[in-house]
Amino acid sequence: MQGTNLELARRGYEAALRGEFDVLSDLLDPDVKWHGGDPDGPGACRNRDQALQFMDEARRRRGVGELVELIGAGDKVVVVMRPAGDGPPGELVANVTTFRDGKVVEMVHYADPDEARAAVGI
Repeated sequence: MQGTNLELARRGYEAALRGEFDVLSDLLDPDVKWHGGDPDGPGACRNRDQALQFMDEARRRRGVGELVELIGAGDKVVVVMRPAGDGPPGELVANVTTFRDGKVVEMVHYADPDEARAAVGI
């Protein structure tokens, strides 16, 4: 998959929303990390298979959310989403997605999009 990090992030998150995990697999580094601030914490994904399994299970359990905003910051992209499910109306969350050589190497989840923006200096 080629393109800027911002374009790659958009394609990846749109593929996730559609359940196209083959597209996501191509975008994720085999050793991708996905966590809420502690890569070794409970529930953290430590590789592509775990990340794909987590996304598939979340999609089945909660349904599909909505992509709200993408903000490029060098090798990082802030992805702001409105999650599906029973959360408060208007609730937004974010991931800071880090790219290296066109592959996602890390995703860090933030319950507050402002914290995600601050993490990348925005």
